[in-house]
Amino acid sequence: MTDNVVIDVHGMTKRFGDQTAVNGIDLQVRQGEVYGFLGPNGSGKTTFIRMLCGLLAADAGEGTCLGFDVIKESEYIKRQVGYMTQRFSFYEDMSIAENLDFVARMYDVQNRREAVLESIERLGLAGRQKQLAGELSGGWKQRLALAACLIHKPRLLLLDEPTAGVDPKARRDFWEQIHKLAAQGLTFLITTHYMDEAERCDRLAYLSYGNLLTSGTAAEVIAGAQLTTWSVGGPELQEVARQLRGKPGVGQAVAFGTKLHVSGSDAHGLEQAIAPFRTEPYVWQQISPGLEDVFIHLMGSSKDNFSI
Repeated sequence: MTDNVVIDVHGMTKRFGDQTAVNGIDLQVRQGEVYGFLGPNGSGKTTFIRMLCGLLAADAGEGTCLGFDVIKESEYIKRQVGYMTQRFSFYEDMSIAENLDFVARMYDVQNRREAVLESIERLGLAGRQKQLAGELSGGWKQRLALAACLIHKPRLLLLDEPTAGVDPKARRDFWEQIHKLAAQGLTFLITTHYMDEAERCDRLAYLSYGNLLTSGTAAEVIAGAQLTTWSVGGPELQEVARQLRGKPGVGQAVAFGTKLHVSGSDAHGLEQAIAPFRTEPYVWQQISPGLEDVFIHLMGSSKDNFSI
């Protein structure tokens, strides 16, 4: 592992009975990087993260996390990782300060009182430290969870859909905090379903049904999909979409606000398919595909590993 690589794993695999939840994943994440981990529900994102931090034993694979062997030295990895779960997992009848003190005790943090106060200040929780966790809004619960993740000064944060159910302003504030911490050298692996959040990541990986389908910067992921996309505006677009779906050359026809995005990987076949619909009052325009176009395309082309 080179000095600036925090995660360097190959062939990571996890099976549950006859089903393979994570299938031979390779991943490399550099120090100070904000790495986005995307995919539909059940794609294996959470399972992969739990293997990285030692909460699940991998069935196959090798590599390092923070310089430690992911198979043999998971106990050392746990001490240097902050893991933020999908669900709020703190004591709702305890205050912010009491929850942070409890987490600091679990990690045997030195100078625990000072560490709690520092964490409260860093995440803008001053003035609320006596408020019960159960009384907090989604955005403030999110801040508490991040503060708890940071209290033992980890080198890597694994955040599993940290902004689910949080309002747009709280999400923006959260991401500003992430990039501020990344600039200080902290590394992030973050699962998300939000395309605007994916675009905030330095690099991305997309999983579907346990398989890694693509990775790279947002621009590289979009270019690698080789999609052709047309935007169309006009009346009764749902009927237009219904008629287009399934035609040769049409990979997807999906509503985007007041427009319809029609995409396919065969540019010529797509043009032939849409030709009969390029009449007034419809307005067609070829556009650059976005991440959402690409991910819908990838999802549609992947096979469910839990199908019977």
